[in-house]
Amino acid sequence: MNQSAPTEQYSYLVKRAGQAAVLAASLLIIVKLIAWIMTDSSSILAALTDSLMDVSTSLINLFAIKVALQPADDDHRFGHGKAESLAGLAQAAFISGSSIFLMINGVSAIINQREIGASNIGITVMLFSLLVTISLVLYQGYVVKKTNSMAIKADALHYRTDIALNGAVLCAIILASFGLIWADGVFAIAVSLYILHGAWEIGKQSIDALMDKQLTKEDDHLVLELAHKVDGVRGVHDLRTRSSGNVKFIQLHLELDDWQSLYQAHETSDKVHLLLEQSFPNADILIHLDPVSRVENTTNEKSI
Repeated sequence: MNQSAPTEQYSYLVKRAGQAAVLAASLLIIVKLIAWIMTDSSSILAALTDSLMDVSTSLINLFAIKVALQPADDDHRFGHGKAESLAGLAQAAFISGSSIFLMINGVSAIINQREIGASNIGITVMLFSLLVTISLVLYQGYVVKKTNSMAIKADALHYRTDIALNGAVLCAIILASFGLIWADGVFAIAVSLYILHGAWEIGKQSIDALMDKQLTKEDDHLVLELAHKVDGVRGVHDLRTRSSGNVKFIQLHLELDDWQSLYQAHETSDKVHLLLEQSFPNADILIHLDPVSRVENTTNEKSI
C-alpha cells in the first residue's frame, strides 16, 4: 500500500490551515485596533488582545507543524509528531493568560463605567470579525476532519472561542449604545471564563498525547476485531496504542498454534498487518508472535 499520498495530503492541508489562521488573525488585529481607538470599548480591547494572542499561537502552530512534518531520523526514530502536542500545550498557556487579562479588564470596565463612542463602527467591525472567524473555523474543521491534526484541532478550538467572543462583544456594544454601559464589562468577563474553559480542553488533549494515552476504545476494539478475523489467530494480548501527530502506533502480540512453521506464522502476521493498515492508513504497526502453549503456561504460572 502506498502511504505517501495520505502524508502529502496531511502536509498540504495542515500547512494551509496554519497559514490561513495567521492571515485571518493579522487582518482582525488591524480592524480591531482601529475600532478600539475610535470607541474606547473594553470589549473591543478584549477582542483585540485575543487577536494578538491568536497571531502568536498560530505562528507557534506553523513552526510546530513544520517540525512535526519532518520524517523520522537517527535521533527521533518515532518521528517528530509530538511537536503538534507541544504547540497545543503552548496555546493553552497563551489562552489562559489572555482570559485572565480580559477578566481584569472587564472588572475595570464595570467599576469605571466608561461610555462607548462610535458604536456603529464597533458594530460593523465585530460583524466583519465574526464573518472572518466563522469562515476560518469552517475551513479548519474541514482540515481536522481530513487529518485529525492535534495542532489544527487546538487552533480550531481556540478560534471557536473567538466566535463567542466576537458575538459577545457585538452584544455588549449594542446594549451599551442603549445606555446599558455595564454590559461592556460583564460580557468581557463572561467571554474570559469561556476562553479559560477552552484552554483547559486544549491543554488536556495535548497532555494526553504527550503522555501516550491509548487510542479510543473504538479504535482498540477495531484492532482486536480485525486481528481475530484472520484464520490461524488464536488470541491477541498486550495491545498497546498511541498517537503522535498524524501517525498512530499499534503494537500487539498474536497467539498462534505451536505447530506452525516460521513461514506460516509470518504469513498470518502479514495478513493481520494488511487489515490494520487498511483501517489505519499511515500507522506504525508492530506485531509480535507467540505460541499458544507459551501464553497458556505464562497464564497458569501467574494464577498459581
